[in-house]
Amino acid sequence: MVRSRISRGGRPLAPTAPTRSQLQQANIPSLEVSTSDGEVSAADSSLLNSRDVALQRRRALTSSGKAALETTSAIDGRRTRTLQDKRGPEQVRQPAWVRRSKPTVHPVPFNLSRSSLPITSRPHPLTDNAANAHLTAYEREVKGRFDRIVPVLKQVSALQHDQDFIPQAQRLVRAELGFDLPQHILERAWVRPLDMRALFAWCVFESHRLFSDRFFQDDPLDSAAGSEASRQFEQFLLDCGFHLLDLTPCADGRLAHTVAYALRVPFSAVRRRSHAGAMFDVENTVNRWVKTEHSRYREGRPNPATEPTRYLKVVTYHFSSIDPSHQGCAAHGSDDALAASSAHQRLLDFRQSVENSFCCGASVDLLLIGLDTDTDAIRVHPPSRDGEMQSDAWLCARELHALTASMTSDEALLQISDAVEAAAPGPMDPGMVRFITRLLVNNCSQIDYVQEMHGGPYPDAGHAERFIGVGIGFKEVHLRNLTYFAHLDTVEEGAPDLDVGVKIFRGLNVSRDLPIPVVVRFDYSGRVPGARERAIADCLRVNKAIAARYADLVQDGLLHTCLTVRDRNKTTPAEVVGSTLDPQTQEAH
Repeated sequence: MVRSRISRGGRPLAPTAPTRSQLQQANIPSLEVSTSDGEVSAADSSLLNSRDVALQRRRALTSSGKAALETTSAIDGRRTRTLQDKRGPEQVRQPAWVRRSKPTVHPVPFNLSRSSLPITSRPHPLTDNAANAHLTAYEREVKGRFDRIVPVLKQVSALQHDQDFIPQAQRLVRAELGFDLPQHILERAWVRPLDMRALFAWCVFESHRLFSDRFFQDDPLDSAAGSEASRQFEQFLLDCGFHLLDLTPCADGRLAHTVAYALRVPFSAVRRRSHAGAMFDVENTVNRWVKTEHSRYREGRPNPATEPTRYLKVVTYHFSSIDPSHQGCAAHGSDDALAASSAHQRLLDFRQSVENSFCCGASVDLLLIGLDTDTDAIRVHPPSRDGEMQSDAWLCARELHALTASMTSDEALLQISDAVEAAAPGPMDPGMVRFITRLLVNNCSQIDYVQEMHGGPYPDAGHAERFIGVGIGFKEVHLRNLTYFAHLDTVEEGAPDLDVGVKIFRGLNVSRDLPIPVVVRFDYSGRVPGARERAIADCLRVNKAIAARYADLVQDGLLHTCLTVRDRNKTTPAEVVGSTLDPQTQEAH
């Protein structure tokens, strides 16, 4: 019996070839093949008829939706595929007792150009339009604050020689941006030209403070700990067989929205830590795994250790479908294959570290995801039940979006679920299938979000971050191209991440004679005595190291820092504890 296979060599599907009697009923001459001498012969038929029969049988073998495109023929039963004929062969009707195979996904060229896939004018049947409208309003509100800074400062600069410059400037900035400018900088305008670099950095820091305060006080994304969305997703994770989701996206600002937008996951239900090239620290991640498992044993949180759930580690690398050679991951030289394979290897290193260090079958589940920074479409590398995963084979959300756009929501959901199973290198765990299916469904909303908001791919294909975030924290940042992350404890340890960020901002800001704004953040646990003081000391230590590493930028006023700390056990906003823009205190004699 012949079984057709999916295009990537997956598991065999249900039989689709008709029987010999069906061919005879269709008035097709029978074909007898003799292979005793390794040669093919036809009984009571000419060679031309034999070739016709073989062609008819090959057409029948490929008649379940995976039809081959034929321009040549052979007298054996192999399938012939070419790209010269766009029209598939005529299908042969199957009897009712033959079980049809599951719907198969026809591959669509992906990493090509803007027009490689059709753009539909109507939303996808699985798109959450209400969520898209809510997220659009939030993005425009926050980014609008930063986008107004330069136009407002240009007006302030034009006023600096007026008699009542300071009152005018403060009224203008307060009305447009919602805060005051530093008085000590404005007061020096009559002596020397107004320090516009310092004012620009101040406005960035204050804009960050305002949106950060609102994030923790008002929960604009409706995803804080204890929210309905967070509780539902945490239960969904447990139902899928996972007790914690640990996600590492690349530190690139174009992935800062991975959790809340691209994947549509409540931020409080995810442990997120960004690194350049998505190259997370294996030892630190093992320590966080130990802490999670300890909480399960000691506190039954998020579930008891006796339940057979697993720790899920996810890495998100990125690529560009419009300009893959220049707008890919800077840490990997815009090499998409290298970005995927490196992230895959880091995941394998993490799993091996856990298995080598702990007994009793300790292990973790792994998942690799790619994100197109031009369209926000993800591509998922589904793992088999035994953990096998291929970095060079994936399932593209944009393909599925195009394929299922005309279906009903139920049909589209079923098609996506079937595609997930078919794309894996082996049988999958049902919980992983459910989890990946949900991510792909959520991403359909994000694909429509980008299309509706920009009429196509993002207009800012490259970097457009507003500031660099250094240290540990920044739970409030969930918008694309808002922040470049450099998670670190020390500048020496995190130098590769920080250097990439400074290099990016040399092009974004320094090239326009604007400073690089750096927000230093260290979260602490208020339950631990002295933790706040140690967090402040960490901020001062990192600030000093940044000033030493980039002394040329600091001396020219082209790099400014704002130091903040925050109690992670509370919903209170971050606290500003220092800045390079603070007034200089005079020493007493």
